[in-house]
Amino acid sequence: MNILSYKKAAKRWSEALPLGNGRIGAMHFGGIEVDRFQLNEDTLWSGPPKRIVKKKDEESLHKVRKLIEQGQYEEATHETKNMLGPYTQGYMPLGDLTINYLHGNVAKEYKRELNIEKALSSVKYTVGKVEYTREAFISHKHQVLAIKLTSSVEKELNVRITLDSLLKSKTVHMKEELTLQGICPESSAPVYHNGNAQPIRYGEIGKTKAIHFEGRLGVVVESGQVESLNGKLTIQYATKAVIYLAVATSFNGFDKLPGRDMNVLTDQNVMCLSNAMSIPYDHLKDDHIRDYQSLFNRVGLSLGKERAKVFLDTDERVRKFGRDDLGMVELLFQYGRYLMIASSREGTQPTNLQGIWNDSTRPPWSSNYTININTEMNYWPAEVTNLGECHRPLLKLIKELAVNGERMVSERYGRKGWTAHHNTDLWRHAEPVGDRDGNPIWAFWPMSGPWLCRHLWEHFEFSMDKVYLAEEAFPLMKGAVEFCLDWLVEHENGYLITSPSTSPEHTFISEDGQVGSVTKGAMMDLQIIWDLFTNSIDAATVLGVDDDWVNQMREAKERLHPLKIGKYGQLQEWLIDYEDVEPQHRHVSHLYGVYPGNQILEGPLLDAARQTLNIRGDSGTGWSLGWKMNLWARLKDGERINKLLHELFNIVDDNKEYVTGGGLYPNLLGAHPPFQIDGNFGYTSGVIEMIIQSHKGYIELLPALPSTWLIGTLAGVRVRGGFEIDISWDCMKVSELTVTCKCDNNLVIKTNEAIILREEGKEDTQISAVDGFISLEMSEDQKCKILF
Repeated sequence: MNILSYKKAAKRWSEALPLGNGRIGAMHFGGIEVDRFQLNEDTLWSGPPKRIVKKKDEESLHKVRKLIEQGQYEEATHETKNMLGPYTQGYMPLGDLTINYLHGNVAKEYKRELNIEKALSSVKYTVGKVEYTREAFISHKHQVLAIKLTSSVEKELNVRITLDSLLKSKTVHMKEELTLQGICPESSAPVYHNGNAQPIRYGEIGKTKAIHFEGRLGVVVESGQVESLNGKLTIQYATKAVIYLAVATSFNGFDKLPGRDMNVLTDQNVMCLSNAMSIPYDHLKDDHIRDYQSLFNRVGLSLGKERAKVFLDTDERVRKFGRDDLGMVELLFQYGRYLMIASSREGTQPTNLQGIWNDSTRPPWSSNYTININTEMNYWPAEVTNLGECHRPLLKLIKELAVNGERMVSERYGRKGWTAHHNTDLWRHAEPVGDRDGNPIWAFWPMSGPWLCRHLWEHFEFSMDKVYLAEEAFPLMKGAVEFCLDWLVEHENGYLITSPSTSPEHTFISEDGQVGSVTKGAMMDLQIIWDLFTNSIDAATVLGVDDDWVNQMREAKERLHPLKIGKYGQLQEWLIDYEDVEPQHRHVSHLYGVYPGNQILEGPLLDAARQTLNIRGDSGTGWSLGWKMNLWARLKDGERINKLLHELFNIVDDNKEYVTGGGLYPNLLGAHPPFQIDGNFGYTSGVIEMIIQSHKGYIELLPALPSTWLIGTLAGVRVRGGFEIDISWDCMKVSELTVTCKCDNNLVIKTNEAIILREEGKEDTQISAVDGFISLEMSEDQKCKILF
């Protein structure tokens, strides 16, 4: 059952249940006397930033490179700080929709649920002899939050409704409506930056260049009265009521100033509410479910019968049974897909560090896009779990980021092409962040552009859409290649390396005892550039492009410094075999070539990657555990993943002052801690990697299945080459595949077994493996069943 269920209301944010339509988000608490919907809208950010003063860093860049060659790493770190720029802006909460029931706070038979098959939250309880119910969803089609309130006895529904916000705002009541109008801050500093006397600064409504917003609430009641007074809406003596909320902002685009006219937002919301409220609630709900399930129902996972008692609260199930509750393993997998659909739809902003859910004006890490791993991890499950449309917001971000990234590269470094650094935001910030107090260990990392290009390529690999490749992906990939070609320097041995170079958020100890972060030839850099060059060469081949630029890229790829194995048998993190400051560090950046890349496939380097993971250990933050799942899947070790699942299926109590290790909050959102959504998405992609892989140019079945997953089915997943696959297994052996081909292509499966090929209207055909593979030519829309 794809339902999160609880017998008590949420007291803390980490217990509330997330709803979303890609743009609007809500955390539903489900209180008895006071229910709260904490609200978000994905374009509510501080800013826009002031135009960054042109800063030329070529002199500092030259100094840093010279210091690195002299082995003066601490001085190099200090000089690199001169190249840091302003911080990104922050993601803001919209406000709270609060429903105050006038029946007191004592109830029985309480039940709170989130049905992720229908994207509905619900609450049910009894006070006296009256059963009260609430049901809520956020419609993507109609762009409203809808909340249905009912009482089992006529005229026993009595509530007060308010709208308020932590942002600078005002609430206005009108007949049967509430309106919340406000502005975002003009600037917002990260919680870890103490350089500002006032970390949040506002302008004035109607005058500021910051984003303006309006939330407008309307109600439809059955046999009751509605009154508005003192900024509240009161419903009395009703039997049923439906609350509708529409939200609009003045965001005009990453490169334009927001509007200032509240009347424009009012007109948008009035029209939106009018349309939604003219539709019967049940029809609105059916439209919502139909739209949502068109995406969600594409993929199914079953690992056999549920082992746990489903009447337990969801968090109690995790505490009691952990990874052994296979029903919970399935639920968390589908929860990742639910969160993807709820936070990233075509036309919306991409998912940030917290998806679209945030209740703080100064959230952890500004709830921005952290593009040295976290944003990328958010989208690892998009293509494989058949949600390619949900990938589009990130692809659009990359296109927009490249505009600012190209200008930044030219102005700062005097180089060609485009890239970005550690963070970006709604305004597509491309500069290295850090201001005056940042540390290059995380602030100076100019490789996010090349990494993001992997997403451009993967969207093609799964869709095989050549028009998209030619018109959207390839020009952006080419720009990132141009930057890399201009950024690479020749090492003394003739190989090409990067300098300066950092391995994100990790430090080293040099032979003479210096603790440093800035050096040359971090292996992650070289793996990402190898990946970009390889994918760009393949894209050029697909498109028939063969010019001097492509030849230059081929030659540079051959000259990239080889990866190295260190004194402990590990894959070196840096060109020089330094000692790690934190051997069990959460980042495993230098294993990019194992996952998500595909440079390291076999041989001594793969063994060295395994040794690296052994040294890093199995503990970690939520997202780190998700990355390790995918890495161990590529290493084909399902039992090791099972150990990681023991760490992951751990309920984190955010009420404690100190928390060690990651896991899940009671609402199953990923715990870094604090909350980061990337752990949820890393887990979902990891489950797919355990069951089916396609990164080597062929399909590999059950590469990393743990012994506890004896029997199962996975339906509707996508693999590279434009195929959709259902797979069934029994006793850890594949029994059946169903393959649907979305374009003319050759299906290659790794197996030593003979298969029976079954197609409708044709006789069964037995096909034997040749050299460990079976190859089938398939045409668009062809469907076949393969029996083992």
